[in-house]
Amino acid sequence: MPTVDYVSLDAAAVRASIDLATQITDADLSKPTPCRAWTLYGLLAHMATQHYGFAAASRGESGEQLWKVRDLGDEPAKAYIASAEHVLDAFAEEGVTERTFPLTEFGADFPGHQAISFHFIDYVVHSWDVAATLGTTVTFTPEVLAAAQTVANVVPTGEVRLVPGTPFSPALPWNDDNPLDQILAHLGRNPSWPN
Repeated sequence: MPTVDYVSLDAAAVRASIDLATQITDADLSKPTPCRAWTLYGLLAHMATQHYGFAAASRGESGEQLWKVRDLGDEPAKAYIASAEHVLDAFAEEGVTERTFPLTEFGADFPGHQAISFHFIDYVVHSWDVAATLGTTVTFTPEVLAAAQTVANVVPTGEVRLVPGTPFSPALPWNDDNPLDQILAHLGRNPSWPN
């Protein structure tokens, strides 16, 4: 039985992204992000797609169509928030961590608690991506950061990080003791972006 409550940790990360999304204006949507080649609109579309994909996987659904990038319509920030609330509802269902998630995008099935840990680390990082794009900050509790550090440390390194489409770039050297910065650098983000 997993001892780490990834459902509540993931919810904290996703709620941070919702709080940030409420600050987004139309003028922000074309801004570059720490995610190479994505504007903020592209990042939100990716994030929303992941929310719906993971929610579907939590119900045992599979198929590449579930992971096809979604159009966010005329109100991208609101569409993103709706997707975030959708995955929060899906992960809040009883027994979700004991289910098997068919993650088509990963090419395998995973136990629910592990699949939710994948989503969790993604939304710690993506919340920071959105905050950095908006020129603001995001804050997580020490509990969230400690769990994120543990998950980040088991993300595969080496050649796999060079494959096109990989979620994380090679680790960057980073010396300060800020836990979020350490997580970001380990996963290939420059904590001082855009500098």
